[in-house]
Amino acid sequence: MRPRPHGDGRLSVGLDIGGTKIAAGVVDAEGHVVERVPAVPSPTDQAAILKTVSVLVEGLRSRHPGIVAVGVGAAGLVRWPEGRIRTAPNNAYRDLPLRRLLQESTGLPAVVDNDANAACWAEYRAGHSASYMAFITVGTGVGGGLVLDDRLFRGRTGIAMEVGHMIVDPYGTERCGCGTVGCLEPLASGRALGRYGGVAAATDPGGTLATLAGGPDRVTGEMVSAAARAGDPAACAQLERLGHWLGIGVATLVNLFDIELVVVGGGVAEAGDLLLDPLRSSFARFVTAAAHRELPDIRPARFGPEAGWVGAALLALDHDLDLAHDEEDPAGGA
Repeated sequence: MRPRPHGDGRLSVGLDIGGTKIAAGVVDAEGHVVERVPAVPSPTDQAAILKTVSVLVEGLRSRHPGIVAVGVGAAGLVRWPEGRIRTAPNNAYRDLPLRRLLQESTGLPAVVDNDANAACWAEYRAGHSASYMAFITVGTGVGGGLVLDDRLFRGRTGIAMEVGHMIVDPYGTERCGCGTVGCLEPLASGRALGRYGGVAAATDPGGTLATLAGGPDRVTGEMVSAAARAGDPAACAQLERLGHWLGIGVATLVNLFDIELVVVGGGVAEAGDLLLDPLRSSFARFVTAAAHRELPDIRPARFGPEAGWVGAALLALDHDLDLAHDEEDPAGGA
């Protein structure tokens, strides 16, 4: 799927279905947000999810007649291009054929992809100008997306780039939510940052972290980041620890795919250089042949929490254009 310049007035609905809320809005073909709606609670069962999403789409269509497609970014394993959610980490539904159900309920062409893939596409289309780009999102968990030769890479069935489940410490002690020991996620996520901060606060119960949290057992990743921005050395050390592990993960991606740009987003990445500087240092240490290659730039994401639904809307528009192109030129000519 390649983006093409087109200012034809077409609009798309984008939705980001998370474990606790659904965010939505309308985007044009250049990625400009036309309307955003307040997030609504995310139901846990299949019928309620479909009803909520359909109501959101129809409400937006009533105000924007130029809408021609709908895109969904969803947490979990999503089979591409079928748009079937095999499993989602914080929802009860399994094997949900969301793309087919959404097309039937709205009458619009639909695309359903993993939320990190959608966010990656938003960052790519935001003008980073890199044909080979990796996107890492660091929030409650760790996710990612990958653009290779201007195309979103999904693997054979759509579940590639589970960055958080890259094995970086197989002899460690932290067990991932997937059941495996050694994954990047329990070492480099927002949850990990809160855990690191809790240990640090317990060793210094009168320090900034413990005081801010009201006790070591109440420290969260957000509190650690806030204390680090205020200059607390213990909190800064925990972000450095997080950056160390992320740097190992990024080095592995660069070794495998020779990418030219790494974009880091998610809530934890809002710490800025307090996280990115140790990440860059760790990356340079672990990437193969650092002195003999052109190292990729590592930048903060341009989009915040809207990246998922903006990217999903753009995926729908770009996919719709690809399908139209294939119908016009079934031989696949230029």
